[in-house]
Amino acid sequence: MENTSERELNLKNAGTRRGVLLVISSPSGAGKSTLSRLLLEDGHLGLSVSVTTREPRPSEINGVHYHFISEKEFKEKRDNDELIEWAEVHGHFYGTLRETVDTALAAGRDMLFDIDYQGARQLQEKMPNDVVSIFILPPSMKELKSRLTGRGEDSKDVIDLRLHNARGEIEHYKSYDYVIINEDLEQSFSLIKAIHLAEAMKRRRCLYLTSFINGLLNEKVE
Repeated sequence: MENTSERELNLKNAGTRRGVLLVISSPSGAGKSTLSRLLLEDGHLGLSVSVTTREPRPSEINGVHYHFISEKEFKEKRDNDELIEWAEVHGHFYGTLRETVDTALAAGRDMLFDIDYQGARQLQEKMPNDVVSIFILPPSMKELKSRLTGRGEDSKDVIDLRLHNARGEIEHYKSYDYVIINEDLEQSFSLIKAIHLAEAMKRRRCLYLTSFINGLLNEKVE
């Protein structure tokens, strides 16, 4: 009997299909970065590496976690329509390169977007049939503060700002297709994988179906 991984692989290789843009958003500290890492390690999604004007954290690598660029470079890309979405978050700019998205979709690759609600809204408006959006909630504000503090990468002022902004970000949950309360990381991970698998196999994305169905209907059975 096939296990889940084998079924996912078989579905992925079933034929030509249009890719999925899987968007995951959350307040800072709710768990989207950890969940994104687990999804990438699982091997069925590629990461859309955003460009940003903020400084890298000690644990981040340029070109892997983000493309770290100057504000001048960012604005040039934005003004030249090279970004399919962009936003200003916590005083810094973030965006997604249009070329990256177009190439992935045409090749049938599923891309993961770890972006905020502003970027998600722009993607939903520009590519409504390609985006699947998931919002990650913390189980409580107390737990959110604990997670932010436990990272040990931000100052108290930055943590206070993120907690303040979190309340406004949470109010946008209604604009997402799915909402997950991230109390148990393993369970949240399993739920996102199930959502991705189901959405990837929606009829409108399976471009091979027309020729396959024609073959079935024209097949002669002796």
